[in-house]
Amino acid sequence: MKSVKIVNRRFSREYEEIERFEAGIVLTGAEVKSIRNGNFHLEEAFVRIMSDGLYLVNADISIYKYSKPATYDSRHMRKLLVHKKEILRLATKLSSSSRLTIAPVACYNKGNLIKLQIALCKGRREVEKKKLDKARDIKLDQKREAKEYMKIDR
Repeated sequence: MKSVKIVNRRFSREYEEIERFEAGIVLTGAEVKSIRNGNFHLEEAFVRIMSDGLYLVNADISIYKYSKPATYDSRHMRKLLVHKKEILRLATKLSSSSRLTIAPVACYNKGNLIKLQIALCKGRREVEKKKLDKARDIKLDQKREAKEYMKIDR
């Protein structure tokens, strides 16, 4: 079986992680096949707590090329399968602080199952994002300079 790991590349820049959870997703067969082909985008997705559980909102699962349902919405809400204890814990933490949210981190397969890794996190402000970008740029420049120095030295 082919191993799948789809990562939300915006997560580490946009959010500061507090706690991670693993959740199952309710999918159709064609959606599972599409995810196994890598057609799943988490960049604009988020998780919302509703009366009957957690839902993944705005995640884009492209249509599977061999199935042609007439009315397929690639961004419809998908229910996440999580224990009630975890939902209650998330709900109490979210209600205690205004800046906390739940965001998807990655999607992967565990045997035959498709799992979604979600995180309770705090959104970063623009100033924090700029500091993060600046630190990353400085680190890249240092690596580049070290590489150039090693070329000249030889």
